[in-house]
Amino acid sequence: MSYKRRKTTDVNVGGLLIGSNYPIRIQSMANTSTMDTDGSVAQALRIAEAGGELVRFTTQGQREAQNMANIRAGLRASGCQVPLCADVHYNAAVADTAATICEKVRINPGNYVDPGRKFKHIDYTDAEYAAELDKIAARFVPFLNICKAHGTAIRIGVNHGSLSDRIMSRYGDTPEGMVESCMEFLRLCVRENFNDVVISIKASNTVVMVRTGRLLVLQMDKEGMSFPLHLGVTEAGEGEDGRIKSAVGIGALLCEGIGDTIRVSLSEAPEREIPVARKLVESIAECASKRETAAREIHDDTLTLEFSESDWESLQLKASMTAGALLIDGKAHELTIKNDGFSSDRLRELSDSILQAARVRFTKTEFISCPGCGRTLYDLEGTIARIKSAVLSATSEHPELKHLKIGIMGCIVNGPGEMADADYGYVGAGVGRVSLYKGKECVEKNIPESEAVEHLMKLITMEI
Repeated sequence: MSYKRRKTTDVNVGGLLIGSNYPIRIQSMANTSTMDTDGSVAQALRIAEAGGELVRFTTQGQREAQNMANIRAGLRASGCQVPLCADVHYNAAVADTAATICEKVRINPGNYVDPGRKFKHIDYTDAEYAAELDKIAARFVPFLNICKAHGTAIRIGVNHGSLSDRIMSRYGDTPEGMVESCMEFLRLCVRENFNDVVISIKASNTVVMVRTGRLLVLQMDKEGMSFPLHLGVTEAGEGEDGRIKSAVGIGALLCEGIGDTIRVSLSEAPEREIPVARKLVESIAECASKRETAAREIHDDTLTLEFSESDWESLQLKASMTAGALLIDGKAHELTIKNDGFSSDRLRELSDSILQAARVRFTKTEFISCPGCGRTLYDLEGTIARIKSAVLSATSEHPELKHLKIGIMGCIVNGPGEMADADYGYVGAGVGRVSLYKGKECVEKNIPESEAVEHLMKLITMEI
């Protein structure tokens, strides 16, 4: 079977057409304050110049939503026509405002009407559950009408880390729950004949991300829907690990023909995400073909891949894309990579990293870190570097650190949820303030940023 892209409807985002009749679109998200007009315009220009085709900004409140008009005007004055997407959480009224300004609005089903998750179990009767869906319709349909009036597209963006307690109580922390969270809103779009919809259904765990993406496509097919999908691995991290984890998850679905727009979420400057995403898109056909061949030649539970790459990042991405689905689906549990020009030790390390990204075997500390956005109120990149350095320094005395997962999150939106399977978490709580988590439990609140890494390491090393 050769690579064949899933057929979808077309969506118009301010002149940018998304869907299977068009190229896979590449986008990113700004990490500037949305109230910093000049800084936001400058960063959006860098993203566009790197090849980004859509730029998303966090809009925490009405001020930020309204200032998107100034950012948009600044970009247009610079001759940049890249569409803008407002990212809305917790406040449906902000989405209404943004829909009058931006070409696209992302809403999160987990907190659009439902309150933010508290990890509480709630018992609903069927009638009570139906009443909750009526509340969603009462709030969501007027928003759709605003979008229709202004020609605004929407993104229904489900995140594993922010599923509502309502969904969790009925469906559990499962791919099925993520899919239903999305479908509740899609059914309303269909009912209201609103078709400019793109879906994203993301997780930091590549296994959850891939299985949920597949399940969503099956459910849409069952209900006669064909909306385009945006793909991404949330909180992928930075450096080699972030690239490998993204390529494993995104690549697994792209090679199966699923995906119409992508974002590689790296804890780095957003414009640096674009070349990585471009390489993934350009490698789809090659990796899909190589995957089919490699699958037939798995021996002794070992997947063997041969490449002839001279560029290390290209090898990382292609090996991760090719191996991703085969490892996630349990077709093999060992991986051997061959490529002349790179040492056997380096290739072995790459194999181990891919196995870890696919959740097959863990050989080092896993850092689950978000890319940051306007909600992030501390130096994310510098903090990640300090935590990694501290963990590395402590590993010789505490080898158990190699088996831990540590979450580093800019804010509370996805923090505790995406860290659900992390052992410890470092989450931005305000300007220069950080809260620490053990599992889902907040154990220290509002620590000064200057002291937080030391507090985190003390918490970890006292308990392992």
